[in-house]
Amino acid sequence: MRYRLASSALCCAIALSAASTLPAQQRAQSNKLTLEQYLDWREVSNPQLSPDGSQVIYTRRWIDKMNDRWETSLFIMNVDGSHQRSLLQGSDVKWSPDGKRIAYIAKGEPSGSQIFVRWMDAEGAATQISHLTEAPAAVEWAPDGKSLAFTMTVPSNDNFRIPMPAAPKGAKWTEPPKIVTRLNFRSDRIGYTDDGYKHIFVISADGGAPRQITNGDWNHSAGAFSPDGKWLAFTSLRVDDAEHVFRTSQIYAANVETGEIRQLSHHAGTNSGATYSPDGKTIAFVGADSIEHSAYAEGKVWTMNADGSNAHVVVPALDRPVSGLIWAHDNSGVYFGVESEGSKNEYFVSASGAVRPVTTGTHVLTVTDIAANGTAVGVNSTPMKPNDVVSIALPKAAATTSAFNQLTMVDDDVLAGKALATTEEVWYKSKDGLRIQGWIVKPAGFDPTHKYPLILDIHGGPQAMYNVGFSFARQNHASNGYVVLYTNPRGSTGYGQKFTNEIENAYPDKDFDDLMAGVDTVIGRGYIDSKNMFVYGCSGGGVLTAWTVGHTNRFAAAASLCPVIDWMSFVGETDGAGWYGNFAKPFWEDPSEYLKRSPIMYVGNVKTPTMLMTGVLDLRTPMPQTEEFYRALKLRGVPTMMVRMNNEYHGTSSTPSNFLRTQLYLHGWFDKYSSKPVTKAATQETLP
Repeated sequence: MRYRLASSALCCAIALSAASTLPAQQRAQSNKLTLEQYLDWREVSNPQLSPDGSQVIYTRRWIDKMNDRWETSLFIMNVDGSHQRSLLQGSDVKWSPDGKRIAYIAKGEPSGSQIFVRWMDAEGAATQISHLTEAPAAVEWAPDGKSLAFTMTVPSNDNFRIPMPAAPKGAKWTEPPKIVTRLNFRSDRIGYTDDGYKHIFVISADGGAPRQITNGDWNHSAGAFSPDGKWLAFTSLRVDDAEHVFRTSQIYAANVETGEIRQLSHHAGTNSGATYSPDGKTIAFVGADSIEHSAYAEGKVWTMNADGSNAHVVVPALDRPVSGLIWAHDNSGVYFGVESEGSKNEYFVSASGAVRPVTTGTHVLTVTDIAANGTAVGVNSTPMKPNDVVSIALPKAAATTSAFNQLTMVDDDVLAGKALATTEEVWYKSKDGLRIQGWIVKPAGFDPTHKYPLILDIHGGPQAMYNVGFSFARQNHASNGYVVLYTNPRGSTGYGQKFTNEIENAYPDKDFDDLMAGVDTVIGRGYIDSKNMFVYGCSGGGVLTAWTVGHTNRFAAAASLCPVIDWMSFVGETDGAGWYGNFAKPFWEDPSEYLKRSPIMYVGNVKTPTMLMTGVLDLRTPMPQTEEFYRALKLRGVPTMMVRMNNEYHGTSSTPSNFLRTQLYLHGWFDKYSSKPVTKAATQETLP
């Protein structure tokens, strides 16, 4: 059976012109969030305060419907949210230290992304200061405002040449082959990466030729200036055979004038996110312990002197993922974000090591900037409120706050008059007694006396955390009559390092137990039609979906998106060699672990109709993984369908129309094998 996506523009026009004659059932559905409204969706990110704390610039992402892509614009407003307006096209904005200019990245000449500087006076003159052949990233102002640092890939020379004779004049020979010599030679959403290495540059804020600061055949992360502007701290691993070293990186500092590079950290494991204290005496960074094989180490907040001495953990007992380090302006300590049990809040650690939460609440808050007066800005989301820019008056001493000032309401027009699904938190015990957290998404107008079809939504990673942020996809599932269960099974982050490492050399079978216990818990509530249950997930969720159908027949249909099917072939196909380190031994020494943990080995048990969906450009879980499972299912006569999503790397929904297709194919496949089809809004899915 083929599925066809109805034209959203046409559907909307028909709906508007026929509003007065809609049947009663369709009028009742008019308050539902419909799939085509996704095309009007906006997203906000990265709010930045002016140095005087009076204005905020943030990035707004919106869908270009005609060209089927996301575009970004910069918006500006007063810090209280007033006088909000569009500023220009671009992203990655940074205020100059004196607040008179901004730097940002936008399309320019000769092509691609370039660095621009705009004056923030009444004239608002903007100048393209770079004319690069490679895309710049991570722009950072020098403290004196005279220059900017950024990262850019430097092409490397081909060191293997052959004495190829010249082609005859006018001949049309096949183009030369691609020569690959590095262990890690490609990356998802980028493509081949062995053509060069990422280095740090500086460029005059008035424009001119960029000057390369780092050197060598290594990749270097974004640089953070010391307050005196003499040094740039960055992350790299500048050792021989660096690409063969598993999950290790160090903090270095480069002298901006001389190019001298010093290694500052010597802690085994990953070290990143270095930022100088305002007085320049201390560097804070995130460090994780050395990792062997599939064990996981939680990142912790570290500090060290600016010369690298006295490195130590300042938040040893938190045992939760941390990110986004921001120094207090008075050098008193560091603010940082903490993910825990599906929420994210802001914390503070003093210079003496005292740790306290700054914000509380069930939400996903990401603070991106803090003013000298203690005003912070960031983005915040809940199950029923999409991301919007908020400001927070950071409390002093031991106080906490859950009071945020919402500065934007970018999707309120889309959600106006819509009855949204509600989300209920649930904790339950797994097969071995381990407590697992999940959430039940219930359709608007939920009636516990009715029986609803269930969708089990499995997250990827596997070392990741589903959270309480707004999800258009789950809201759309619920608006189509489904109850949705999503959980954080063992292996998820946000519950401590021990919980995450419960899957060490055991993924994905133990996760499966946690997921099934969650399904049993929801069934026990009495409102689930156990004959109409469905399961899907992408990446690690695709792995677990394929594993699930090989170990139970309780689901009416399944959809495995961008999965790993065969670990033995996957470790050689994916875009990094690190996955070899997730097994106790390489497969040529002992293939048993790879085989027993591969969904392909249980395909003989599968009876569940299983759709497979993967991006044709996927370099993380490449298409051959999907093809292996598809062909085996097809050979066995199990109902299956392979959806090869165009213009997609890893995942299936980065292109706006492909988000719509993903939702429609999921619902269409589940409906096809439902014993009691779910009632749909008329314009959402069209079957030929």
